[in-house]
Amino acid sequence: MKILAFAGSNSSTSINRELVKFVLKSFPSADINLIDLNDYLMPIFSVDLEKDGFPEPAHLFIQNIANAEVIICSLAENNRSYSAAFKNILDWASRINEKVFQNKPMFLMTTAPGNYGGGNVMAEASKFFPQFGAYVKETFSLPKFYENFDLENGIVEPELLSKLLSKIEDFKHKI
Repeated sequence: MKILAFAGSNSSTSINRELVKFVLKSFPSADINLIDLNDYLMPIFSVDLEKDGFPEPAHLFIQNIANAEVIICSLAENNRSYSAAFKNILDWASRINEKVFQNKPMFLMTTAPGNYGGGNVMAEASKFFPQFGAYVKETFSLPKFYENFDLENGIVEPELLSKLLSKIEDFKHKI
């Protein structure tokens, strides 16, 4: 199985990236392409800039999705929505291919330091990603990241760990 994985954040200390890396351990035999949004920096999308063509990183993002069979991502929540870095990539890529996610099965996650665990961005992405060609098979939100996650051991709260592992197994069965 070919997995494209990413965190919807360009932070060098992204907690969403840590969650993605933890989940990827459940796919030991997969061919994993874990990308960093910092490799897809582009000017802020505008129709004026679009007239000059599309930046190469937007094409590369689309190609990485095309090469994958499955997408695993965890979105950062900034001001109750996507991070600016992710939204900009989505804006550019969706102008090349409106179905950015190319009808690939997706495991969609979020995490945040607060009680809601990125619930706002999860609600937004769950609603809009299917319109961009995502086939969201499972979702998971991890609240209180710094209380419930250890960088060496992953999720340390037993109930949340059990919930995540169950969702990973369900995801595997659905794909």
